[in-house]
Amino acid sequence: MNMTVKKAVAGVFKNHTAVEAAVMELQKAGLDMKTLSVAGKDYHSDEHVVAYYNTGERMKAWGTIGGFWNGLWELLFGAAFFFVPGLGPIAVAGPLVSSIVGAMEGDAVVGDVSAVGAGLCSMGVPRDYVIKYETMLKADRFIVICHGARGDVAKARSILQYTEATEVNIHDGGGQTTRVILFFKKDK
Repeated sequence: MNMTVKKAVAGVFKNHTAVEAAVMELQKAGLDMKTLSVAGKDYHSDEHVVAYYNTGERMKAWGTIGGFWNGLWELLFGAAFFFVPGLGPIAVAGPLVSSIVGAMEGDAVVGDVSAVGAGLCSMGVPRDYVIKYETMLKADRFIVICHGARGDVAKARSILQYTEATEVNIHDGGGQTTRVILFFKKDK
């Protein structure tokens, strides 16, 4: 078996509160937070972030949901804000940041895939799903992705399928994707 094949599991979420709850569940389960990335457009008509800035130590956001991004940026490795043509403003936390930057610096952005898409491709997400995830981001959805070793990906999948994700997909790094059956928690 090829050990360099990148495996990933991605969950799509409707809002930042569902993402925050899912990330907390992943952390509680002991998932290595260095394998986790979050990307999304962070604004809605009543929830604007009005500023992003670097404090020298860490990126910060200021505004109604700035606390959400600040919390992710403290928990996950890497933080960035990109304006992506066709997608608009995208905030990213986790290793996806370095994948996007690597794609931009290496001129890996081609055709109908943006820098975000090229970053996802480099993490093992097939091109057809990259286009799907870019469409989801454009529609104000959030993407949570865990990538790396089979054990981490399997652990993340087993947790994400019980969150408020609207879909969860496993990408085997070899071009195959499996859609996960979701099990929703019932409110008590």
